[in-house]
Amino acid sequence: MRHFSSRDDFIDYVFQEFSDEIFRFSYTYVKRKDIAEDLTQEIFIKCYKNYHKFKSNSSIKTWIYSIAANHCKDYLRSGYAKYVSLSEKIIHLVKGQSKNPEEIAIERDSSQMLTDYILTLPVKYREVIFLYYFKELKISMIASTLKCNENTVKSRLRRAKILLKEAICIEGGNEYGKEVKESCEKFLP
Repeated sequence: MRHFSSRDDFIDYVFQEFSDEIFRFSYTYVKRKDIAEDLTQEIFIKCYKNYHKFKSNSSIKTWIYSIAANHCKDYLRSGYAKYVSLSEKIIHLVKGQSKNPEEIAIERDSSQMLTDYILTLPVKYREVIFLYYFKELKISMIASTLKCNENTVKSRLRRAKILLKEAICIEGGNEYGKEVKESCEKFLP
């Protein structure tokens, strides 16, 4: 276990090591870059304020992901998040559904499509997919981070794979669906 001489040293280390990961993790919850950036800053402020609560019996990674998961879930339950979501839907309806060539090209990229599929999953499935496949955490660490039973994590992971497979198979008839299917074999049960 690494020792820190002060709270500032601790937060400097945590920010350097985990800021990009926590941003991506937050993004899986809110699906908006600007909000994910704000949440990431708020998460590190919480880490700074709660430095004294960190116990050496867990890893820093588990501790910070636990704070991030709880903070993002709190945000999604907030009235503000619901207001922002409704406002976006209204703006989307008013502007119409026309996309520029850049947006179309991005959507065709198979890794982007895989990300899109993952982001359509409910939060409880997105978070286990992200932590297991992208952060390569073990089931026990995910359970500790999300404060749930290991069997619950396994069930959510299994269900997430099934949902991804179904979504990909629906698109599998077109050329982009086939590319996505080939690029995400690890998710398929």
